[in-house]
Amino acid sequence: METKDLKNKGAFMDKIDHFVINEIPVPEITPDQVLIRVEYVGICGSDVHYFHDGRCGTFVVGEEPFMLGHECAGTIVEVGSEVKNLVAGDRVCVEPGITCGKCEHCKSGEYNLCPDVKFLATPPIQGCNERYLAFPAELCYKLPDNMSTRVGALIEPLSTCMYSARLSEVTVGDTVVILGAGCIGLLIMMCCKARGASKVIICDLENIRLEKAKELGADYTINSREADVLAEVERLTNGRGADIVIEAAGNKVTIAQTPFLVRQGGLILLVGMSAEEEITYNFGQIMAKEARIKSQFRFVNTFPTAIAAVESGLIPLEKIVTHEFSFNDIQKAYETCIYDKSNVVKALVKID
Repeated sequence: METKDLKNKGAFMDKIDHFVINEIPVPEITPDQVLIRVEYVGICGSDVHYFHDGRCGTFVVGEEPFMLGHECAGTIVEVGSEVKNLVAGDRVCVEPGITCGKCEHCKSGEYNLCPDVKFLATPPIQGCNERYLAFPAELCYKLPDNMSTRVGALIEPLSTCMYSARLSEVTVGDTVVILGAGCIGLLIMMCCKARGASKVIICDLENIRLEKAKELGADYTINSREADVLAEVERLTNGRGADIVIEAAGNKVTIAQTPFLVRQGGLILLVGMSAEEEITYNFGQIMAKEARIKSQFRFVNTFPTAIAAVESGLIPLEKIVTHEFSFNDIQKAYETCIYDKSNVVKALVKID
């Protein structure tokens, strides 16, 4: 099919809590780009914040209609003249951040910290909730034969969690506490188990998420609404505390719990981004324990590793999905993530 015969459509947030689906031009590719027929897009927590709150952290949606979505996969329909590693018909997932390649962070390998990054669905950069997406070929990763584009759309959040496991330095025999059993918390748990953690304790307010955690390999679960998390972790670690504590909820309460859960000389990793700019935190506990604190922003060089882990069967990524919606039902999809969030672990939108 000639690309001139293709028809594109995109979902735009025209105001808080409201989408419109419009016909839009098929994007023209540059010599280093490919044109992707997008098939699945994941709904991330940041997308939900933009949709419902108009902002996520310091990033604010402007007055112009805004397209959400940054977790996607699909099939290439056209390649630019300079593209050598991909051809039409290849199924790919997309690493959504286009960095400058010239700053000190890019040159040192910390490209996630590039100050000039253009990241899909981070204002003012439009996202990928559309039928056709033009994107740099170097940021498109070919999917193996045993991986569907449905699973391919989940490689981006898995990449984030692969990076979490790397930053946490988890290794064989470690005890890990994870605060938050949403999509990110559960994927971090799976990555920690894959790296050899012997005991993973995961905490959340919702039993449905804790049941999913047990299904995916958690050793212990704690309902934070029903039990004293600090007392339970102390009991499960025989008073020692966790080698590693990972905060994946982005909540001021769970962030404040971390110094009390970590062992002497242990490590805390802050993954979840809180809406609160300032949080009361007990640094006396940190100093007395000589504990370390790390924070995380997105990911670095983890897409190939994430794809390999899923291809080998090490990470059963498809089990994380609880909801799927058609493109025409994208309004319902986001409303479900907001108003029925206790039952949603991961939602996907099929771009039909």
